[in-house]
Amino acid sequence: MNIALIRPSIELKDKVIEYWDEFYSNGENFIDDTKDYEQKETYEDWLTRVTNDTSEKTVSKDWVVTDTFFAIRKSDNKIIGMTELRHSTDEIIKDFGQVGYDVRPSERNKGYATEMLKMLIVVAKEAQMNELYISVKKTNLPSIKVITNNDGIFEKSFEYYNQIVYVYKILL
Repeated sequence: MNIALIRPSIELKDKVIEYWDEFYSNGENFIDDTKDYEQKETYEDWLTRVTNDTSEKTVSKDWVVTDTFFAIRKSDNKIIGMTELRHSTDEIIKDFGQVGYDVRPSERNKGYATEMLKMLIVVAKEAQMNELYISVKKTNLPSIKVITNNDGIFEKSFEYYNQIVYVYKILL
């Protein structure tokens, strides 16, 4: 794969809005739980929030230190996906995952999510994390494949809002 993980910036605004709009046009209102079209959050507000999330000094008291990246294809600078790494290891985060990722609808099933997770594992190792927990709905078979392709080990399952959620662990 020929992608790079790039932190959000004001310079990416137009490309990010185009990326988000593709999800919305596809009937998907949530993007990796970071952008909810129903919230009507501006790009600038979102950028401030995710930038603040990167430091213990500035992260919201009701959230955890989180790194957000866009996966950008080097050949054409197109945003292919977005991924998050939550640094907390508390039980709630373990259940709901330290990692989130999305691939834009037009670029799915091309191996990008697997590569994004592989690259995020490197970031986690650099942050001296020892393991990652990733949760996924039982019905999300493509994401389960991404996780297992990156050596994810099934840990447990639980029910959440009438859906079965699987939790996987990746040892770093």
